[in-house]
Amino acid sequence: MKVAFTTSAGALVDGNFRTADSYTVWDVGPRESYYVTTVAIRTDGGSEDDRIAVRAEALRECAIVCAREINGPAAAKLIGRNIQPLKTRVSIPLEEIITRLQDVLQGTPPPWLRKAMVRDLYGDAVEG
Repeated sequence: MKVAFTTSAGALVDGNFRTADSYTVWDVGPRESYYVTTVAIRTDGGSEDDRIAVRAEALRECAIVCAREINGPAAAKLIGRNIQPLKTRVSIPLEEIITRLQDVLQGTPPPWLRKAMVRDLYGDAVEG
């Protein structure tokens, strides 16, 4: 499944969802993970809701968005698009989060993660 991370230099999840200029996207599976792309965000002002909507649309193919900070309105906008927000609250190495996700995927993932995995495999046509 595709996971987007807010990272300033590619090594730490250290950004705020609402203010990040780019997101690093990885494909994370139970045993393998690899870098997919970097999604650049270009917004020219607008309301906070507009800035959040631009980011949510740009990340529409991701199952999870992981950031150091994601506020309530941004989390709600992501959830409305079937994207699971994941807030770390502190800067954490990207590799550590990927390893944790892989550990969970190898066991019995919680319902929200199973739903994200199904969405990633089959798209929005499947309701879970």
